[in-house]
Amino acid sequence: MSALPKSIPNLYAELCALPEHITGEIIGGQLYTQPRPAGPHAVSTTNLGAELYRPYQRGTDGPGGWWIINEPEIHFSHDEEVCVPDIAGWRKERMPKIPRGHRFKIVPDWVCEVLSPSTAKKDRVIKMPVYAQYGVAYLWLVDPLQHTLEAFALREGCWTVIGMFQDNAMVNIEPFEELALNLEDLWAEVGDEE
Repeated sequence: MSALPKSIPNLYAELCALPEHITGEIIGGQLYTQPRPAGPHAVSTTNLGAELYRPYQRGTDGPGGWWIINEPEIHFSHDEEVCVPDIAGWRKERMPKIPRGHRFKIVPDWVCEVLSPSTAKKDRVIKMPVYAQYGVAYLWLVDPLQHTLEAFALREGCWTVIGMFQDNAMVNIEPFEELALNLEDLWAEVGDEE
C-alpha cells in the first residue's frame, strides 16, 4: 500500500488511470493504492459475500431487503473522499436501486474490510474514522490469517465493539443477526507457495 500526496482536483483522474490490478482510494486528500488481494483475503471476501447474498439480497431463507456488493467505489464526497471497502451492504429501503455508473453516493449501512498485512493499518487507522465520520452504522474487520472477525456499531459518532470472534465460532452479528454464520466457512487452507 502506498499513499501519494497530490492536489485534490487531479486525484480522481489519477485514480481512474490506475492499472486494473491496482485498487485506488482517496482519503484525506491522499491517493492510496494497493495491488489486488492475496488468496486468503480473496477467499474470505468471496465466502462472506456468498453467505450474506442469498438470505439478505435474494431473500432466500432470510429476510432480504439488502444489496450486498463486493468492492463498491463509495463517494462520500464526490471524487474527493472515495473508499473501496471489500464488501458493503445497503438496506434497499435507503437505496432502492443500484446506481447505473460506478459511483455509489449513498452511505452504506454496513462495510466489511478484510485485513491483510499490507492494509490492516490503513483499514484501522485511516478508514475506520472516515466510515464513522460519514455515518456507516456497522463495520466488520475480518482477518483471514488470524481467523478473527471484529464487529463494531456506530454509537453517538464512535465505534463500539459489539463482538470479537475467532476460528470456527457460530455467530449471529448485527446487522445480520438472523444468520447463524459459521466463521470456519470464511477461512481458506493456505499453502506455502506464492
